[in-house]
Amino acid sequence: MKPLLEFRDVDVFYGPIQALKGISLTVNEGETVSLIGANGAGKSTLLMSIFGQPRIASGQILYRGEDISRRSTHFIASNGIAQAPEGRRIFPDMTVEENLLMGAIAIGNRYQKEDKARMYQLFPRLEERRSQRAMTLSGGEQQMLSIARALMSRPKLLLLDEPSLGLAPLVVKQIFQILRELTQQGVTLFLVEQNANHALKLSDRGYVMTNGEIRLTGSGAELLVNPEVRKAYLGGV
Repeated sequence: MKPLLEFRDVDVFYGPIQALKGISLTVNEGETVSLIGANGAGKSTLLMSIFGQPRIASGQILYRGEDISRRSTHFIASNGIAQAPEGRRIFPDMTVEENLLMGAIAIGNRYQKEDKARMYQLFPRLEERRSQRAMTLSGGEQQMLSIARALMSRPKLLLLDEPSLGLAPLVVKQIFQILRELTQQGVTLFLVEQNANHALKLSDRGYVMTNGEIRLTGSGAELLVNPEVRKAYLGGV
């Protein structure tokens, strides 16, 4: 498999506090890879460091073989990486459709019409609410909008930060079904999740992070039956 994203011995600091410690991981083209761990483990910091916020202190982040550690956020976004961030961070006063169009800014408006139609096909609920302000949507609908907005930039790599956070179990199931459809369409996903059960069932491979370090790695199926993972993240079941 061809590596799409690579972390090579990456360190990140917030002032004197080291948030990431010698992180090395790979996301191959066409894969779904999950990063699981407890709150405060450093998962979101790892995702944000891809866009240079925060900048890494040492090591390398490679995208398609190129070191992007010092590249601008705009360069990264316009070259095939998109993120659906934690907490959704949609534009609340804009309509659903306006939010989608904002997602296409990084690549221009050439594909806006066909991509908007594709998003409405993938997320029928959004088409029903296309003229509503985003703040009026339910939590699940806002998460769908966040993912659809990210997809409007036609990413080669989609980063998802806690897509199930704060959602009812039935809605979580719907979100992960949509993610499964994306994987079947060949989208490469890098997923940060506290819901280890859903994440690992979806993933080809997974990493387990503890206190800023990668503690375990393996296929999604292997990690699902790993006793340490089951005890810490799956309620011992």
